[in-house]
Amino acid sequence: MLIPVTRTISLDDSELHEDFLRASGAGGQNIQKVETAVQLRFDVRQSPSLPDAVRERLARLAGRRLTKDGVIVITAQRHRTRERNREDAQDRLLTLIREAAKPPPPIRRPTKPTKGAKERRLEDKTRRGGTKVLRARPEET
Repeated sequence: MLIPVTRTISLDDSELHEDFLRASGAGGQNIQKVETAVQLRFDVRQSPSLPDAVRERLARLAGRRLTKDGVIVITAQRHRTRERNREDAQDRLLTLIREAAKPPPPIRRPTKPTKGAKERRLEDKTRRGGTKVLRARPEET
C-alpha cells in the first residue's frame, strides 16, 4: 500500500519497519505487560521512493535520529494505545520527509545601503549626539 507524502513522493509501507516495546515512565500495572511504544525505522539510503536531493536534505534534517547505516529511527510512546503511537510515529516521519521535500530557500544576495540612507543615518547620529551634549552637566570654570 502506498502512503502519500507529497504530490510527487509516495512511500511503500513495506519500506517502514515497526518494532513494539514497552513504554517507559509511570503508568501503573498495565505498562509492565503491554508493549504500546512504537519504534519506526525507515532506511533513507535504500529507499527507491525518494529523489536524491530530498534524501540528502532528509539525512541532514534527521540529526541524531539517523543511524550510521542511514536508517531513521523514530520512537513514539506519547499515547496509551499501540495504534495511536503507530500513527504518531508515522506522522512524525512524514512531516520530516515533507520538510526535506520543500525546495531550498533562494540564495541571499547582500545589498549595500543607498547614499541617501548613509547620509540620513549620519545626520541622525549627529542630532542624537547633540541632544546628549545638551543633557550633560555644565562645565565649571
